[in-house]
Amino acid sequence: MVLSPNVLFEPRISHAVIFSRKRCYICHVVVGSARLSVVVCSNMLGSDSPAKLDVRIIVRFAAFTRVLSLFLQAVLNAAIPDHIADAFSPPRAEEPLLLDYGVELLLGGLGRWDAEHFLFIAERGYLYEHNFAFFPLFPLVIRLVAATLLWPLSPFLTVRGRLLLAVALVNSTLFVLSAVALRGLSHVVLQDRKLALVSGLIYCITPASVFMLAGYSETLFAALTFGGLWLLESGFMFGACLLLGLATFTRANGLVNAGFLLYLPLQRTLAKAQVLGKGSTWHRSYRHYTFLALRFLLTSALCIAVVVLPFCLFQVYGYYTFCTPSVTQEQVSPVLLKLAKEKGYRVPDEAAPIPSWCLKPIPVLYSYIQDVYWDMGFLRYFQLKQIPNFLLALPIATLSVIASYLYIKANPRFCLRLGLGQRGMKEKEEKPPTDFCNSKVFVYIAHCSCLLAFGTFCMHVQVLTRFLASSSPVIYWISSHLLSSEPLLRETKDFYGQRLDNFKPGFAHFFLMYINNPVTQLLMHWRTCSSSTRCILGYFLSFWLIGLALHCNFLPWT
Repeated sequence: MVLSPNVLFEPRISHAVIFSRKRCYICHVVVGSARLSVVVCSNMLGSDSPAKLDVRIIVRFAAFTRVLSLFLQAVLNAAIPDHIADAFSPPRAEEPLLLDYGVELLLGGLGRWDAEHFLFIAERGYLYEHNFAFFPLFPLVIRLVAATLLWPLSPFLTVRGRLLLAVALVNSTLFVLSAVALRGLSHVVLQDRKLALVSGLIYCITPASVFMLAGYSETLFAALTFGGLWLLESGFMFGACLLLGLATFTRANGLVNAGFLLYLPLQRTLAKAQVLGKGSTWHRSYRHYTFLALRFLLTSALCIAVVVLPFCLFQVYGYYTFCTPSVTQEQVSPVLLKLAKEKGYRVPDEAAPIPSWCLKPIPVLYSYIQDVYWDMGFLRYFQLKQIPNFLLALPIATLSVIASYLYIKANPRFCLRLGLGQRGMKEKEEKPPTDFCNSKVFVYIAHCSCLLAFGTFCMHVQVLTRFLASSSPVIYWISSHLLSSEPLLRETKDFYGQRLDNFKPGFAHFFLMYINNPVTQLLMHWRTCSSSTRCILGYFLSFWLIGLALHCNFLPWT
């Protein structure tokens, strides 16, 4: 039957009924003078949207990798003797209670190296000068969880025991949220559902996995950064500023995110100006341009201030703590004061001389700590004895360089224009590309390149792995882009893994449901994969497992 344009078509849903656990709607359709009743069931409409299906796959796999990582770190920590490292190791504040031995046995590996600083700050606050290298949001979060959600365990667990438990709960939850946020950001930027899903899945086995699990702030930073950028790309400026501001309150490199709040609004403003300028008179165009320029300047200035303010406030707090102290050494715990004297740590003391950094025109405690305590500076790490550390950073640096090379090669003129305007993209394309090489990716390539250059020349280079893995989505985008050449991922029929209809309900079905996805399918077909796919997956998995074995036993790692 063919309906003419003049025929009235007026569907109305009267009520819903349930048939065999499926929601069905009785829809009355009026076509001219005829009245038809149609039953539409949920299986005809689709029970789940593609986005919900992808999110469910990522949440399951992220949760699975967290549980597996917690189990492996407990086993490896028990099997391998702890290395006696020259690391920050403050004395315990309380005598162990009933459950402390068990928590230390199962989760003790989460409190190694820099995690000791975060746990110390969460328990005792900022006492030593070098503690100010670690920003306060993560210690605040785990202390809040330990003091509220885990408070009923206080008769059986000391504060440190509850903090270790809080680290496991908080970082595992935040990791799942960050994986979902990365998938959402990837879908908006790459405009490709498959690449977005694989990016989220490959993140679940990130080479910085041990730092995403232990008492470090990387997971919180990744969740806030990816979530903030997702909101920014989706047009939610206020929410994006808030999350990116909290990211700066978590790690100092959150300051670099201010570039997104400057570049993306500028790009949108220029696009609007180009549209408004077509067919308008000079006087009218001038008014539009003035309005757009003022709105851009005010909005960007406000958002950048929100991102920079947490860093400034933390430096002010450090200044007043050490440059105008109101405490004496007698008010500090004797055991902590003894540790300070043995290790050369500075504590606030109104009777002591003012530190040298307080006398500088712009006293920034963070820069002073990185210079004096960690010996960080331009080219300071370029020494022959640091070659092994450069080798550790080589894989993630290689991925970053490949990402920049492929993008610039695909869009050379567009990159020369700094990504402002659509000119310079491939002229033969009727539509802009919807993959790794599309115009939206440019600012992320620039961001990743800046982090790579700074990390290589000014930081301890082995930190690059967790530095980039928790800050830049490009690492996961280039990996998914290279993996997408695999025939297994190009086949839509088998893209989501093997069907589980033939498996009987039980533990095996439940287990396979959590790991059945494109990335695990590649692992199960390892022999048929290309060499590039093996290198990427091998790098991610090996750093995941080796990192758990070494870091959790106080052995040197990235």
